[in-house]
Amino acid sequence: MAHDTDIASIRKDYIKADLTENAVGTCPMQFFSKWFDEAQAAEVDEVNAMTLATSDKEGVPHARIVLLKALEEEGFSFFTNYKSHKGQELDENPRAALVFFWQALERQVRIEGTVERLSDTASDTYFYSRPEGSQLGAWASPQSQEIIDRSILEDNYRKYQEQFSTHIPRPPHWGGFILKPNYIEFWQGRSNRMHDRIVFTLENNLWKRKRLAP
Repeated sequence: MAHDTDIASIRKDYIKADLTENAVGTCPMQFFSKWFDEAQAAEVDEVNAMTLATSDKEGVPHARIVLLKALEEEGFSFFTNYKSHKGQELDENPRAALVFFWQALERQVRIEGTVERLSDTASDTYFYSRPEGSQLGAWASPQSQEIIDRSILEDNYRKYQEQFSTHIPRPPHWGGFILKPNYIEFWQGRSNRMHDRIVFTLENNLWKRKRLAP
């Protein structure tokens, strides 16, 4: 490996904003919504992309990017194949973490909490809002399973396209999860690595706020 020195020298000073307790307020979900709106206004690419970290029944961690599809007072919702690795891990260990990083605004949000499946009604509502191609893709892809080559996916897609020529039902193995947070940390990059970190923890159904050293 010839890039060790180059990688070590990569650095960026963060100078765009600060973060105060007064600005954050007392409700982390409201403040997250404010930051999300600001990221949208700044035209952050894939603003709803988030890292989802799970662990399996043996405690081995796994992480990947998924898309936030609903933000409500009680939590953060996303959708997947329940038979995928992440779906099985969440069924085995219904605790997870999310990370948003909006580089253009020099902001990061870390979220931890418990996860549960959304209702069939909520999963149906989102499924039928998707383009037809995405609906068929939910049937065609045996997500996380090994396949010999891509032709398996293409053959499956054509098969379900013919089978569901008039109506595409939601697959029983596909639906939503909601992460209900008990920890939310707002991070604002600051100069000289003296970043702002303000954390909310849920204690006895009340949010407690504190500041952490960077």
